[in-house]
Amino acid sequence: MAERPTTNWRRGIAKESAELSAGTLDPDCAFMVELFPKELLVETDAVLDVFDAEVTTLAEGDDTRIFAVVERVILALNAVNEAHDECAFETDEREQLCAYIDEALSEQGVDVAGLTARHGLGRHELTDRWRDW
Repeated sequence: MAERPTTNWRRGIAKESAELSAGTLDPDCAFMVELFPKELLVETDAVLDVFDAEVTTLAEGDDTRIFAVVERVILALNAVNEAHDECAFETDEREQLCAYIDEALSEQGVDVAGLTARHGLGRHELTDRWRDW
C-alpha cells in the first residue's frame, strides 16, 4: 500500500523530537516541525483523504475520469501550498506527493505509463499538467 508523504514527514518529526529530548541533536539543527507544521500536515491529509476515496473508483475508469481525479488532487494541493505562502512543498515534497499519486493509481489497476503514453505525455507528466508548485 502506498505510504503517504505525511506519514514519512510525521516520522521525521518524531525522530527529531526524540533526538532533541535525548540531547543527541543540536536544537539549531532541528527543522522538521518548522518545515511540516501540524496545520500543513492536517490540510495535506485532508486532500489525500479525498483522493484516496476517489482513486478506489478508478480501476475500470476511463482516461477522462482518471485525469479528473488527478486534476482535483493537484489543484487541492496547489491550494494548500498557496495557503502556506507558496513554500509548503519544496522539490522533495513535490516528488513524494507525485510518487504517492502515481503509486495509488497503480495499486488500483491504472496503467499510468499507458495512460500518459496514450495522451502524448511522459510517465511523470501526469501530475505536471496542473501543478504550480
